[in-house]
Amino acid sequence: MSLTLTAADFHAGASIPAIHTCDGADTSPALSWSGVPPGTKSLVLILDDPDAPDPAAPKMTWVHWVLYNIPPQATGLPAAVHQGDLPPGTLAGMNDFKKTSYGGPCPPAGRHRYFHKLYALDIVLPDLARPTKPQLEKAIQGHVLAHTELMGTYQRK
Repeated sequence: MSLTLTAADFHAGASIPAIHTCDGADTSPALSWSGVPPGTKSLVLILDDPDAPDPAAPKMTWVHWVLYNIPPQATGLPAAVHQGDLPPGTLAGMNDFKKTSYGGPCPPAGRHRYFHKLYALDIVLPDLARPTKPQLEKAIQGHVLAHTELMGTYQRK
């Protein structure tokens, strides 16, 4: 069984509901995963947008959410999860909103793609003191047992 990631209220490639964006409540979607490989010691979740600021001329990848040391026994995250409700031991990194919490889609132009990336690791990382996505990606190099992605899209009205 391979590592899979799903959302309760949107399918792969489909539009992310406005409730999870700056046009709604800006709350995280409910996510579920399965197929965590044997030997997994922790999970990492990164949400990013490679189409910023405009999909017609992308200039950067905007990071919306960074979580690490999610326990391998966890099977998902509920919708609108807050820091205090994360699985025990889970730590948060810094997103491009300069926050350690979820920041939903809020594209300035066009329809953007949002990649929810889940990594199964063979280690529990030390406390990296609110790492950025590049810092976390460096820390997980050589420790990824499996990886999966769930992509959703969003365009403001």
